[in-house]
Amino acid sequence: MKLLQLIALFLATGFAAKAQQYELGEVTKAELEEKSHPTDPSAGAAILFSKGKTYMTYSDNGGFDLVTEVEMKIKIYSKDGYEWANKVIPYYSNDNNKESVDISKAATYNLVNGAVKKTKLKSEGEFDEQVNKFWRQKKIVLADVKEGSIVEYKYTVRSPFIETFPAWTFQETIPVNHSEYVTMIPEYFMYNTNFRGFYVPKVAKTTATKSISITSKERTGNYVTKTTFSTDKIEYQEQRVSYVLDRLPAMKEESFVNNVLNYTASIEHELTIVKYPNTQIKSYSTNWEDVVKTIYKYDDFGPELERTGYFDKDIDALLAGVSSPAEKVMAIFFYVKGRMNWNEYVGYSCNSGVKKAYNDKVGNVAEINLMLTAMLRYAGLNANPVLVSTRSNKIALYPNRTAFNYVITAVEIDGKILLLDATSKSAMPNIIPPRAINWTGRLIRKDGTSESIELTPKTNAREVVNISVQLDAEGKIKGKARDQYFDHNAYAFRENFGGVSKESCMEKLEKRYKGIEIQSYNITDDKSLNKPVVEEYDFTHNNICDIIGGKMYINPMLFFTETENPFRQEKREYPIDFVYPHQDKYMINIMVPEGYVVESSPTPVNMAMEDGIGSFKYNIGVNNNQIQIGVMIDINQAIISQDYYATIKDFFQKMIDKQNEKIVLKKA
Repeated sequence: MKLLQLIALFLATGFAAKAQQYELGEVTKAELEEKSHPTDPSAGAAILFSKGKTYMTYSDNGGFDLVTEVEMKIKIYSKDGYEWANKVIPYYSNDNNKESVDISKAATYNLVNGAVKKTKLKSEGEFDEQVNKFWRQKKIVLADVKEGSIVEYKYTVRSPFIETFPAWTFQETIPVNHSEYVTMIPEYFMYNTNFRGFYVPKVAKTTATKSISITSKERTGNYVTKTTFSTDKIEYQEQRVSYVLDRLPAMKEESFVNNVLNYTASIEHELTIVKYPNTQIKSYSTNWEDVVKTIYKYDDFGPELERTGYFDKDIDALLAGVSSPAEKVMAIFFYVKGRMNWNEYVGYSCNSGVKKAYNDKVGNVAEINLMLTAMLRYAGLNANPVLVSTRSNKIALYPNRTAFNYVITAVEIDGKILLLDATSKSAMPNIIPPRAINWTGRLIRKDGTSESIELTPKTNAREVVNISVQLDAEGKIKGKARDQYFDHNAYAFRENFGGVSKESCMEKLEKRYKGIEIQSYNITDDKSLNKPVVEEYDFTHNNICDIIGGKMYINPMLFFTETENPFRQEKREYPIDFVYPHQDKYMINIMVPEGYVVESSPTPVNMAMEDGIGSFKYNIGVNNNQIQIGVMIDINQAIISQDYYATIKDFFQKMIDKQNEKIVLKKA
């Protein structure tokens, strides 16, 4: 009996070990029969396991290359999860340096008549596409995908760029049952390891002895050349580190999140030290001062700031008779914006160089804004570049060269710093595109020193709405609206609707405010960047109030009334990001129809959140046959800690509840 128990225990342990190996090609009927995820029944798909491994290989011609292998096994529960049967793998490719991608395994599994059916990736399901000048992508579309399918794939990326490893993301927007990532690094290299997110992986480290063979050749002889080859075997220590996380919940979509990848469980590596045998240590980046000094010395960054010969005569003519620093800034800023056109490439490195960009009138972010910085310096102003990580590129949490992918200009006047970005025609001093408003940037001076610069605007971007309407006895309204957009609100309007026809703008309003019909429409000052944009229109609305029992029930804020709280989650894991602080102000005048009087109206309210985060003021007054409503909503901080989530959620709910209280009219 004891022997049988031992055998049973051995078999059970063996099966458990096999189940935890997470290998491709092993799909069970039980997995295919599973109808929903055990911990997240609403999930359209789940990652059963994801495995990544990054290691280095050596060749005599190219030295060390970086190789990353990825394996993924995914369960599809419903049609909402079908997109997970497709995979896009971007890779860098230009004339000098190229990465390569090889897809070695890809298949779909289904349960057909009680048996597991495997459908391999077909040739027509694999694509290789040019994305832009520097990037390509391989894409696979797996066939025979249904509700209940399991898909899997394996691919390998080979790269000559050893400075950074591909970021490994443990967590996704669907549940992840198991995720592991392994790095295998020769002793010659040291990398900074940085984690993001709220889950800490289990870490295991081991060391092994590895070797590389280096072949050298020697030519001898005076008249007859003889070539001999010799091979040397060099041993080194390789550190293997594994990172494992299990049972990860899906990253849920929430309102006002700048980039969910900032809070997703992931790991990043960047090279800090290279130490080959019998050579000096080469240090890359250990702190921000090292990072900025390294970047400033790049040929396509610092030296480009020193070039002036291509623009000096033009700037001399532009500034003739201009004396004040503020006027010089505006003249140069508007000159660069007017002359240059952004080709939509980001980065802090010049591609063709500032001179060619200036002559061609087209450039990337670095060429346009480094050119702007150089011109301001030429004019005797204290101007410096500011490295930025765009909102789509995550937040620069630690010192590293790849944290940044954008550059703007800072100029100091009268002790105040103005931020400038000439890539956008709608930009103004301290009104930079939202893509560049991402917490903090890094200002670099000529002497190599740097400082952190706050990118978030300090003043509230205002929108002021004036409405005057006549309500008739059938509950229909007819009126006029005047909407003014200031600062970043004006910027957003100009970017979204600059050059758009009036008809399209009218359609935009009718889509935004359901039930409204626009009769006439006009925009003023949309081209005058130092003025607010003014939008004016006449309108009607046939469904603005309810008539019940001879009484009329009206929403005081008409079609501007908010009905849903954008904060619906019980808990919040991420900061609330409004991009910039803002103020919404409404002044509404309603003419009561003849034969009716106000029976009741909402009481005024004045409420504020703690620590000056924001406030809501709501006033209403009745004067004969007129109702005046004044509403002001202030959000004074662009980024609010998740610690205040309960406060924010409650504030918005009370504000929405108040907006939905009715004015009641009765017959006189």
